[in-house]
Amino acid sequence: MAPLACLLKAQGHRVRGSDGPVYPPMSTLLEDAGIKPLEGFDAGHLEPRPDLVVVGNAVPRDNPEAVETERLGVPRLSMPQALARFFLDEHRPLVIAGTHGKTTTTSLAAWVYSECGADPSYLVGGIPIDLGKSFNAGRGERFIIEGDEYNAAYFDRGPKFLHYRPHTLVLTSVEYDHADLYPDHDSLIAAYEQLVELLPADGLLVACGDSQKVREVARRSPAPVLFYGLAADNHIHPEGEVGADSAGSRFTVVGPEVGTEAISIRMHGEHNVANALAVWAVARRDGLPLAEIKKALASFRGVKRRLEEVGTASGVTVIDDFAHHPTAVAKTLAALRERFGDRRLVVVYEPRTLTAGRRRFFESYADAFSLADAAFFAPIYHSKRLDPEDRLDLEALERRLRERGVEARRVGTEEEILESVASGLRPEDVVVTMSSGDFGHLPQRLLALLEV
Repeated sequence: MAPLACLLKAQGHRVRGSDGPVYPPMSTLLEDAGIKPLEGFDAGHLEPRPDLVVVGNAVPRDNPEAVETERLGVPRLSMPQALARFFLDEHRPLVIAGTHGKTTTTSLAAWVYSECGADPSYLVGGIPIDLGKSFNAGRGERFIIEGDEYNAAYFDRGPKFLHYRPHTLVLTSVEYDHADLYPDHDSLIAAYEQLVELLPADGLLVACGDSQKVREVARRSPAPVLFYGLAADNHIHPEGEVGADSAGSRFTVVGPEVGTEAISIRMHGEHNVANALAVWAVARRDGLPLAEIKKALASFRGVKRRLEEVGTASGVTVIDDFAHHPTAVAKTLAALRERFGDRRLVVVYEPRTLTAGRRRFFESYADAFSLADAAFFAPIYHSKRLDPEDRLDLEALERRLRERGVEARRVGTEEEILESVASGLRPEDVVVTMSSGDFGHLPQRLLALLEV
């Protein structure tokens, strides 16, 4: 919502809005754009009467400003509806969707197109380190946008991405998530199928062919399909082994139009190699210069809170990551193993989403956290909203991991988490915090404590 407000302000509209307390980086983003949000929600905030109200998906039906909007008969839109109305008609949308990798892939695409002089518009659900902001109103034909599968607003319950009118679509993965919105896997698959069916015949679907589910969804595409991935049966894939060192990953890409080409990226993990292949595919199809694409891929430094190195103190390196789905947890830990070798790996995890705290992922979590040397588990954030039979059993997960040689422990309050983790750290340890929320700014507080 904050980047959209900034985009609308840049377009010449007068923008005001309300929220709870707003913190950096979003408060800084709004301040730099000349927008000062009103704190809290009050019907009086609609005076003077606006021409249009854009409602975020965190706003419930009984919100006083939502109620007043309806009483006054002021036109309203959800966030994705507003984006489509004010921006997408003027561009060829490049939409990046999928359960995993959306933010990094969208950020990487925005960086590559920017560095290649294509001046794209973009809206990302994170902050790319190199771009410095999560939005841009460019003059190029592409609008690069992260295609979120979550609902749009209380009056617009479908997934956001159905409003984005993709001309080109990148589909990174299809796994069950957002159990509060999708009752089962089939309902989520149906949403992705709807998205794919929106493609025009002259568009393009760039899909991760390593996933059988993705391949099944791709069959619904009216547009040509280009499969990418690590396996050799994809149209675009690495030739031979992917190399890695402390600086990042190296591979030779094989694909149509260019034959083979050596690529290097400053990111670790096979999932990030796949993300780079996807961006390579769309950038080459759009005719961006080969040398400039390679240079941009090699210089991209990632996204805040996606394997972000917060700092090192007392010989301990602190990493912050957004991972909350067991697949993402496993990929993140595998990437850290690749990057840091035999250094002791400590993970601190908060099951923040309604999906993350569910029992159905027990075995997947057990496998994922087995990649760590030590694991600390914060309480399930939405525990009271989950039926006991559906709730992840953290005590059982702790026992399972201990049986596998992982030093696992459940912790309680934020202060207990901080003290418990810090007291057990040793020089040369790597500690990664994982949460889809702010986690009480744990990585920054942990680093500050280690610096004392």
